[in-house]
Amino acid sequence: MKALAPGFLIAMPQLGDPNFQRTVVLMIEHSEGGAMGLVINRAAPITLKELAGVQNLTVADTRASEAVFVGGPVDPYRGFVLHDSQKVKERHEVVPGLYLSVTVDALTPLLQDASALVHVRFCLGYSGWGPKQIERELSEGAWLFTEAAAKPALEGDPGELWEATVRGMGFDPSMLLRGGGVN
Repeated sequence: MKALAPGFLIAMPQLGDPNFQRTVVLMIEHSEGGAMGLVINRAAPITLKELAGVQNLTVADTRASEAVFVGGPVDPYRGFVLHDSQKVKERHEVVPGLYLSVTVDALTPLLQDASALVHVRFCLGYSGWGPKQIERELSEGAWLFTEAAAKPALEGDPGELWEATVRGMGFDPSMLLRGGGVN
């Protein structure tokens, strides 16, 4: 099977796990040892300002009301920052123009950057799969896969991302059957 990272996994309606209902997962790692990704369209009930306050960090007023995202059910207190800033030294390029940072040293300048030109998605927790688990779930029809891109991962309404991604693949979301497959 082709490597799934980087890429988007789109949860099918029949996927029974409530952690992934109507989610889009940005795959970060995929190997023989398993897979890891971040849900990028499920907001947590906390803002960046609230998160920054708990960590004694300063956040720009323009970012204060931005949502924190639930990256997945694994290690829910661990933070991951997706962004498009080339100024941050500690960063890993996921796809062109989309970076992942995991340190407070990277988070601090991103929270303080008031520029509307820098996009940030902070995720708590991640989604993880053991060896061959995601391959099995894909073969069972629990997920769709498509190539990842920076803009949908960082911009736009997260509440519309699942439907927009499905439509971008050429499917009408209403044609996805709860029992499996496409009508």
